[in-house]
Amino acid sequence: MVSNSGSLHRQTLVNTGEPLRVAVIGAGYWGPNLARNFKASPDWELSAIVDQDLARALKVAGPLGDVPVFESLTALFGAIEIDAVAIATPARTHHLVALQALEAGKHVLVEKPLAASRELGLQMVQAAADGGLILMADHTYCYTPAALKIRELIEADELGEILFIDSVRINLGLVQPDVDVFWDLAPHDLSVIDFILPGGLAPESVAAHGADPLGTGKACVGHLTFALPNNAMAHINVNWLSPTKIRQMIIGGTKRTLVWDDLVPQQRISVYDRGINFEKAGTSAAQRKAQAISYRLGDTWSPALPEKEALGLMVAEFAESIRQGRPSRTSGLAGMRVLNVLEAASRSLALGGEKSFVASNDVQLEGTR
Repeated sequence: MVSNSGSLHRQTLVNTGEPLRVAVIGAGYWGPNLARNFKASPDWELSAIVDQDLARALKVAGPLGDVPVFESLTALFGAIEIDAVAIATPARTHHLVALQALEAGKHVLVEKPLAASRELGLQMVQAAADGGLILMADHTYCYTPAALKIRELIEADELGEILFIDSVRINLGLVQPDVDVFWDLAPHDLSVIDFILPGGLAPESVAAHGADPLGTGKACVGHLTFALPNNAMAHINVNWLSPTKIRQMIIGGTKRTLVWDDLVPQQRISVYDRGINFEKAGTSAAQRKAQAISYRLGDTWSPALPEKEALGLMVAEFAESIRQGRPSRTSGLAGMRVLNVLEAASRSLALGGEKSFVASNDVQLEGTR
């Protein structure tokens, strides 16, 4: 539980609007990106970099104004006062690092995936709820101007009823030491689907097929499929072995189809007024046979998008959720919805691609109704 002094301090921050103080935990691949954006944000004061490798931490801290460095959370908490931590350590460590920070009364931002399992993720969500703290998943792609625009278009019914989502995220490397390609790359696509669809990510079951042609002991190529509402379907293709890099999501609707190509900055989103005109057939064979289908070939347009760095918008949302005392757009529960699908995908993969049921998104926290 959080002490009364901690609660009073956070209330003071809410009232005064002073910068919140944050430490970035992990100076490896992702940590420097987080540190740079916290440093540039008017909402934050970058107070420390923490890494077991102090030389690596110093390398990150130097260009940012010689930010203090520490080799452990214990050393950090014993030396300076901070309000929050941002965790960019290997996935298997997220749970222990987050719990240590939450128990110390700090708000927590966690790199994807939220935790290494649903059980560990639930412990983190419960600890945050017990302490009245913000637990936020760093689902970076949800804060891109493209994802924000797609969500807006779907909410405005510009695409109509969703018929399919097809997402491709492939490139050469990096083969991760602790997770397979599903746990490494698919969280991006799953979190975006959770973010843009009004009902969020809530499949009953998933089917996963993977391959390990390199003999690494984990899937390096994978395909994940699951049902969406109204007999629609989602398909996610992830791959560490492709010589070409593709970051593309196609969202087909009854009115329009949208293509998001994240590698084309001049035209990240294209909306096609092309598709099939039809009335949904009845259930009988005769009704289906008599169904009239025609094709629509209309215009294509691209909405103008601001060129804003997603991480900058993400750290601003982290600060705003703390100040307003509300869950962030990518809360711990959003992270749990992605975890539920990833765990089901792992079970399906172990069963040779058989469908695996996804755990319920209804999370009952102790001490809450």
